[in-house]
Amino acid sequence: MLRKEKRTDMRDNKIQIALLGLGTVGTGVYKVLESQKEEMLPKLGVELEVKKILVRNLEKAAAKVDRSLLTNNWQEIVEDEEIDIVIEVMGGMEPARTYMLEALRAGKNVVTANKDLIATDGKTLMDAAKEAQRDFFFEASVAGGIPIIRPLKQSLEGNHISEIVGIVNGTTNFILTKMTEENMEFDEALALATKLGYAEADPTADIEGLDAARKIAILASIAFNSRVTFSDVYTEGITKVTARDIRYAGEMGCVIKLVGVARSTQTGIEVSVHPMLIDSRHPLASVNDSYNAVFVHGDAVGDTMFYGRGAGELPTASAVVGDVFDIAKNMLYHCTGHVNCTCYKTIPVKKMDDIVSRYFMRLQVEDRPGVLAGVTSVFGNNNVSIEQFIQKRKEGTLAEIVVITEEVVERNFNDSLKILRTMSMIKEISAVIRVY
Repeated sequence: MLRKEKRTDMRDNKIQIALLGLGTVGTGVYKVLESQKEEMLPKLGVELEVKKILVRNLEKAAAKVDRSLLTNNWQEIVEDEEIDIVIEVMGGMEPARTYMLEALRAGKNVVTANKDLIATDGKTLMDAAKEAQRDFFFEASVAGGIPIIRPLKQSLEGNHISEIVGIVNGTTNFILTKMTEENMEFDEALALATKLGYAEADPTADIEGLDAARKIAILASIAFNSRVTFSDVYTEGITKVTARDIRYAGEMGCVIKLVGVARSTQTGIEVSVHPMLIDSRHPLASVNDSYNAVFVHGDAVGDTMFYGRGAGELPTASAVVGDVFDIAKNMLYHCTGHVNCTCYKTIPVKKMDDIVSRYFMRLQVEDRPGVLAGVTSVFGNNNVSIEQFIQKRKEGTLAEIVVITEEVVERNFNDSLKILRTMSMIKEISAVIRVY
C-alpha cells in the first residue's frame, strides 16, 4: 500500500535520505551532500540529511562515516516512514532491483547510478515509479558528471533527435589516446590504464564495449521515445585495434575512437558500439584521455555536444546529488512523478546486416599482378563501391593494402569478406573498422 501524500511542512524543515552502498560513488555522494549543507536552504528551501547508509561491512564503513548512520538491514530503511529518498549506488542487478522496487512501492523516491539495471530492466522500475507517483531519476547512469539524460528528457524535448554519437567509456578512450599520442600497442596501453586506476582488474566490460553498450541503449531509449535494451545493441570492443591502424587513420586525417552510435531512421532504430574512424575536424575527435562526450543532432537545435568527466567518485556523485536536489524541489511542490518514462513509441531496432556504413580495411596480400583486380572484383560483385585503394608497404612476398569503401549495406560488405577469406592470394585481413 502506498503511503499518504507528503506533508506540506517538512519535519524540522528536513528531508531524510538513505544511501545504499558506500563504495567509490557512495562515498562521493556522502561527501558532496556534506559539502552542500550550508547551501541547501537557499538552494532548495529545505535541508537534506542522510539518515541511514546500507553497507555489507559495518566495521569497514565505520572508518568513513559516523557508525550511527550505518546498517546492514534493509528493512530499517524501507520501513522507516521518515526516509523520503533512497539513493542506490551499490550496483549490480540484485538485490539493487528488489530494493528499488520495494522503496518505490513504499512511497519513497529513488535515485540510481545503475546503468546495468536501467539498460536491462529500466521499464519495470519506471512503471513502478509511475504507479507510486514518485520520482525515479538516473542521470548518473550515463557519462558520470556530464548532464545528458535530463537535457534529452527536458531541455531538448522540443526536438526530433535523429542521431546520438557518444564516447561514453573513459577507460577505452584513455587507452586509444595513449595508442594515438605515444604509439603504444593495445596491451601496453591497457597495462598503463590498469596501473593508473582507469581500468578495473577485470577490464572486460570496458574493452569489449559492454559498458558503452549499456549507456547507448539508455540514451537511445530516451532520445527516440522507444525502448532499446542492452541486448539490442551490436557491440565490438577495441582489443583488435593496433597502433598501425591508428597511424593509417592519422594519415587520412582521422582518429579512432570507441563510440556508441544511435540513429533514428525511417525503417527503424540503428544502435551499435564499435571502434570508428572519425574525421579529426569533428568535435568528438578532440575528446581524449578519460573524458567522455555525447554528440546530439536534433531538428531544431542542430548539433550540440556535452563534454566532461564520465566517471569517478565526485563527477558521478555530482549527477546523483543533482537528481536528489530535483526530487527535493518536487517534494516541496507536491509534483513528484511528473517526469515519467518517455518510451511511448514502439519502433523496431534494425538488424546490423541492414545498416549502412563506410569501412576501413587493411589486408596482407600476395605481391603480384592481378591481386588488386581480384579484390576489386569481389567487392564489385557484392555491390560494394571503393572510395580509396592504397598500397601501403611491402614485406617480403606480401604487400599491405588499405581499402576505404563508400557507404555500403553491411550485409553486402560481410558477403565480400567471406569470399576474400577463402582466396589464397589474401593472406590476412588485418583490420576492419567502420568510418563515421
